[in-house]
Amino acid sequence: MKENMKKVCIALLGSAVQAFGLYNVHAVSGVTEGGILGLTLLLWQWFDISPSISSLILNGICYLIGFFVLGKSFIVLSAISGIGFSIIYRVLEIWPPLWPALADMPFAAAVLGAVFIGVGVGLCVRVGAAPGGDDALAMSVNKLSGMKLSSFYFISDAIVLGLSLSYIPLQRIVWSLLTVVLSGQIIDIIARMKIKK
Repeated sequence: MKENMKKVCIALLGSAVQAFGLYNVHAVSGVTEGGILGLTLLLWQWFDISPSISSLILNGICYLIGFFVLGKSFIVLSAISGIGFSIIYRVLEIWPPLWPALADMPFAAAVLGAVFIGVGVGLCVRVGAAPGGDDALAMSVNKLSGMKLSSFYFISDAIVLGLSLSYIPLQRIVWSLLTVVLSGQIIDIIARMKIKK
């Protein structure tokens, strides 16, 4: 029971770090992440499918795969992580972003955003939780094939960002690619860290 509470607390901390970074860095800078979020925006641009529908379907498929590959505790922790993220993000929206000037500093936004996303998602993944569908898919592929999380994130994000060139300027894609490469590396490092009992 104590171990489960520790996992829940770490998953919620990871969700808080991720929400903080997404709200205070990515939302104001125009530097984005790839994955399911990027794919939903792509489907909206190309086929006029609302992200509210496509994200539900895409995340649902990824979580279903995660359930079969990673088990029941994965779903419970992921639900806690995802709900925690949404609540924390909503609370953050009460105040204005801390660093609105990041809109004019894409390199700083890419690096800072990668740190927040990498640490936040890394903490969640470390305890077996996936705050997003692409995280569930990355964890499943890692378990089935041994592929490093950072490699999976890079490949999936690069595909989505490459396709996103159809509506996002190249300069913003370059900064977004930098942030996904860095965040993927940080997720890998945090997920593999040895933590003292």
